[in-house]
Amino acid sequence: MRTELGKILDAGRENRVFSAAAWSVGTADGALDRGVLGTRWHGGPDAAEDSRWDLASVTKPLVGLVIAALADRGLLTFEDPLARHLPAYAGGDKADITVRQLLTHTSGLPGGTPLYREHPTREALLEAIRTGPLRAAPGDRVEYSSQGFILLGLIAEAAGGHPLDELVAQFVSTPAGLTGTGFGPADAARAVATEDCPWRGHVVRGQVHDENAVVLGGICGHAGLFAPLPDVEHLGRVLAGGAAPLLKPATHAEMIRCQTEGLRRGLAWQCLDVPGSPVGTDLSPRAYGHTGFTGTSLWVEPDRGRYYVLLTNRVHPSRTTPGIETLRRAFHEAAVRL
Repeated sequence: MRTELGKILDAGRENRVFSAAAWSVGTADGALDRGVLGTRWHGGPDAAEDSRWDLASVTKPLVGLVIAALADRGLLTFEDPLARHLPAYAGGDKADITVRQLLTHTSGLPGGTPLYREHPTREALLEAIRTGPLRAAPGDRVEYSSQGFILLGLIAEAAGGHPLDELVAQFVSTPAGLTGTGFGPADAARAVATEDCPWRGHVVRGQVHDENAVVLGGICGHAGLFAPLPDVEHLGRVLAGGAAPLLKPATHAEMIRCQTEGLRRGLAWQCLDVPGSPVGTDLSPRAYGHTGFTGTSLWVEPDRGRYYVLLTNRVHPSRTTPGIETLRRAFHEAAVRL
């Protein structure tokens, strides 16, 4: 028999908001409610425990955890200017953007820019970020920017001395016990489908959905990670328990502290906006988390020691499919009552 959360998600599938969903709500000690439902694509095989979900922008806080782990080891600081780690930026208008400003989306870099359309190679896309105009002076305002996290991925590689996928494995996946998490391509036989993509001309399955990430080779700071439900669930448990295997307590506290006014941002995390939060307003005020464009999310309530995982493929078969906003809020409003 379906729980209330399962019924909410069943209705979402029946309304074709997505073809599949997986969820887990619990504490550091274990799940209070969890499940998987639906099919990996409409008309396809059932989604399962080991199905791989395109985490989309939920990649960002995991890369943020890498940056924080490097800070714990003295390999960078949150106040470092961009040019310290990426010398190509020296002397330009972005040279003094700090790691903290990149993490809080206050760098002035624009968001929502489909660079892949005019810059179809990794080198050209990265050069477009380096030479493109800022939208605002660094520190002036919050504007969600994937470009900033692309740069954070490069900073992590420069400071950590290894490719980003190895750093995520070293500082996040291994200590947190995430055995199935990594950058794509994911095994197409287990991957949950995303969009019937006009740019690629087919239904995407196992390749990162984000087009800028495709051009960058699929391993980058803003998108690209795939994971099964048990891994995201386990990361939620680790964070709900204080993140001890990953970060020093003071560093974790700094990451989840609201750093901005207006739109509330921590370091690589969203804080709870009231009103306007994508997960509703019933979570406790110090809640933090992140959503992904594909229909994924991970949120944590430190005051209650709770985590909330919701994974869907709401961009299947089209990113214009309506309904995920209402459903996500309903899911979290019901989950808080568990």
